[in-house]
Amino acid sequence: MCWQCENRGKSVGDYLEYLAGEIEKLGWIVQSVEADTVHVNWAYTVGLTRAGLPELVVTGLPGEVAAGLLNDFAGHLCHSDEAPEPGARINFENGAPSIELVELTEPSVHLLMAVGLYGEKIQALQLVYTDDEGRLPWERSYNDGRGGQPVLGSRAPAPRGDDP
Repeated sequence: MCWQCENRGKSVGDYLEYLAGEIEKLGWIVQSVEADTVHVNWAYTVGLTRAGLPELVVTGLPGEVAAGLLNDFAGHLCHSDEAPEPGARINFENGAPSIELVELTEPSVHLLMAVGLYGEKIQALQLVYTDDEGRLPWERSYNDGRGGQPVLGSRAPAPRGDDP
């Protein structure tokens, strides 16, 4: 059950205060948004801004899968000397889907809790993952034409030295 459902009568300000406490303890949290009749599931980090990093977003995955991916990637970012760049492609050795980083066009529209804590100037990257055939959402045959992973920004060219 969600925090607001468990804490009826509490305000969004109360929730932001709770989130700030959790971020202080953990470094970041993952905020999940359940699908409705129009939108797919999606999730995002809140707290990476404090470390000078962009928040991370993933769309179209079940909550637990999304949280695992975001937590793993956030942990990597927090321990890396390299800043993530839009257009970067990450290929995993274990056969997991590849990821391409896409900068969100309007992060303040999608990351409401991050905006509530850090203001509208936040930055965010979407972890855009390949389907089972290695295709990305901007490819016509992605997911056999069924969609399922909205992309919240424009694709950038790969940074120099990245695999295509």
